[in-house]
Amino acid sequence: MTVRLTVAQALVRFLAAQYTERDGVRQRFIAGCWGIFGHGNVAGVGQALLQARQAGEADLTYYLARNEQAMVHASVGFARMRNRLQAFACTASIGPGSTNMITGAALATINRIPVLLLPSDFFATRAASPVLQELEDPRSYDVSVNDAFRPVSRFWDRINRPEQLPSALLAAMRVLTDPAETGAVTLALPQDVQAEAHDWPDELFTERTWFMPRPPPEPSALGRAAGVLRHARRPLIVAGGGVIYSEAGPALRAFAEAAGIPVSDTQAGKGALAWDHPLAVGGVGSTGSPVANALAREADVVLGIGTRYSDFTTASRTAFQHPDVRFVNLNVAAFDAGKHAGASLVADARAGLEALTEALAGYHVDPEYSARVAELDAAWRPVVEHAYHLGHQPLPAQTEVLGALNEFMDDRDVVVQAAGSGW
Repeated sequence: MTVRLTVAQALVRFLAAQYTERDGVRQRFIAGCWGIFGHGNVAGVGQALLQARQAGEADLTYYLARNEQAMVHASVGFARMRNRLQAFACTASIGPGSTNMITGAALATINRIPVLLLPSDFFATRAASPVLQELEDPRSYDVSVNDAFRPVSRFWDRINRPEQLPSALLAAMRVLTDPAETGAVTLALPQDVQAEAHDWPDELFTERTWFMPRPPPEPSALGRAAGVLRHARRPLIVAGGGVIYSEAGPALRAFAEAAGIPVSDTQAGKGALAWDHPLAVGGVGSTGSPVANALAREADVVLGIGTRYSDFTTASRTAFQHPDVRFVNLNVAAFDAGKHAGASLVADARAGLEALTEALAGYHVDPEYSARVAELDAAWRPVVEHAYHLGHQPLPAQTEVLGALNEFMDDRDVVVQAAGSGW
């Protein structure tokens, strides 16, 4: 059986029927669609979203946006908070409306956060070319501003014919739900194709569940990693965002406590281990704490979990200064697991930590090292408390604001701020 719909209507109906499942928990994957409508998408995706809502054909909520870049950033923030198990779609009009999303696309791909971008494009028939704000490249009529999304997208396609939509949608979902390869997915939609009718097979719109895997470590790789860690005298854990996305916090705590290994974190890994845990030593690298950075300089083995080792984390490769330092990298992405020529452990963070805990049964750092960690931590905590309570009136210092937030906020609260130091 087939159903006759426009490309945009088929797109909306398909997205509303996609689900993810991990650890037995199933949920809608595309939580809604942000959009700014104008030349190129108002009669396509815009009309399809409105009709689907009014007719009850597909429950895909539309969210009004005022700035294209902001709606992609908001989508990235949402996907982070949902541990990449849900995402948003974003649609914009042709020309600068769509290219405003490129910065957000780069953010999503660099940080491996899923977001689906649906920029409008020139007429596939070229009957109306050049359309408003169309890039006219004298070398080719096949280039538009949306080609600028290619280098910052994990998957990119242009839907020039309705028949191309099903394969593009399935490829988009494959990438969006892949924990190692996710990022921005861009489907450029020529404005005439969006409104073109086609007969679609019913099965395209049946509910699909994309199972989010927890790949375990390969046994021989696990043995090599455990062998490196067993000989470590001054090991240090660097917990990255992968620990958060994998919901591996309890497994990290169990592993660290069993082995006595201190835990530092990256900016994306904040909260992987509670800040007041005795083994939590704070951020590492150029924005890190004196405790973590002192331990990093002395570490003979660094266990990186779910981190891509950015320049902030490694202080531009100066943080780890032991002449014989070795790395064990637990990461779902083989690319990151292979960094620093370390022992690669390609696996889900939680599954890998559970396997490492079992493989290292009986191992614990020396008492002298535990005492060193406690000594550094005891010297640093009063400095932090002093900075939190300077007593400046009427304008508090930045550290006092941070201290007040620390005391006020609950475990699941989130602070949204700019990257600069101005308050």
